[in-house]
Amino acid sequence: MSTTSHARARRRDRRVYLRSHPVLFGLLAATRGRPVRRLGRTLLVHGPEAYREALTRLPLDRTAAGTTGAAARTALRDGGAGGVHGGVLFDQEGGGHRADRRGLVGSLGRAGVEDLRSLWRPLLVRRLALLDRGGEVDLVDLARELSGSVVCALLGSGADPRAVAGAAAEAAAASVRSHLPGPRRPRAEAAAARAADRLRLLLGPSGEALPAMVAVAAVNTTVAALPRAVAWCADAGLWQQAADEALRPVLADELLRVTAASPLLPRVAAADGAVGGCPVRGGDRLLLVARHAAGAHRHDPDALRPAGAAVDRLVFGAGPHACPGARLARAQLADVLGALAPYRPVVTRARVDRGAALPGWRVLTVRAGGCGAGA
Repeated sequence: MSTTSHARARRRDRRVYLRSHPVLFGLLAATRGRPVRRLGRTLLVHGPEAYREALTRLPLDRTAAGTTGAAARTALRDGGAGGVHGGVLFDQEGGGHRADRRGLVGSLGRAGVEDLRSLWRPLLVRRLALLDRGGEVDLVDLARELSGSVVCALLGSGADPRAVAGAAAEAAAASVRSHLPGPRRPRAEAAAARAADRLRLLLGPSGEALPAMVAVAAVNTTVAALPRAVAWCADAGLWQQAADEALRPVLADELLRVTAASPLLPRVAAADGAVGGCPVRGGDRLLLVARHAAGAHRHDPDALRPAGAAVDRLVFGAGPHACPGARLARAQLADVLGALAPYRPVVTRARVDRGAALPGWRVLTVRAGGCGAGA
């Protein structure tokens, strides 16, 4: 591992931002020198303390236009043709939000994740066997199958995991397109509703939006996170740490910190307050930059010198807005790294997915080390 290796890893990973939303991420990079910066009615929140304060002390409007809750609500509840009812977690308040979170946290607790491991570990052995024969493995395709299998197990669905993963990715991408700032995109919301209907039909006619939201969140974060983290590990030469059972979980946390599958959390203030000493008015838009709060732009991942839980967990939110799937994400990546470590794989091809809901690769293929040069 060297500074040069990390520089190579950082250059590759930067492509997923600059080729999907170059103007937005260019602006965020240019303004990260201050913990909080106001641009009109929008606050760009970069500093870790200001980021925590926004998520734990400032009342937030979960249904305001341009937020995650609004996008989920339109695609999975209001916009669908199937008459779906119920909240979608991101748009809920009070008791309903807490009850649904408790249900998810229970399913994704230590025991639940261990049960799911018995599902994905054989899948990893089967899919990675191709590396033994000198073949290549597309980690994006692997992440789709893995995430689809986990979603189907969580929801008790007999649907095809690949079909569920594809429909969840399409629903998320269509929903994001319908809520991006700028001129209205013709038929974008209708396309998002159609995609969500296809996902719900695959999962079964429950009449509830929450299962579809679980699928969208789990699939899209997994497909964004796993290939990017593995590419960084390969480019930076971190396979020795990945092979060490004691260091592997720490390395997984470090890689999730620097790759930040959900790098930006769009929120809207529900009432007046302050963030990082900057006054906030009700209705102000906040762009919470998770990757900057977690120091992804400053500190390279290293299991021997980790940032620590207080920092690396910020990519999963904070307080009542922390992601209930954080334990699952860490366990999945740790197991993927452990399964790949004996091969010391190198990246042979990488192509950015410009239309995905989250910054990520459309294709990320690897081959066992020594069998080919990186892309």
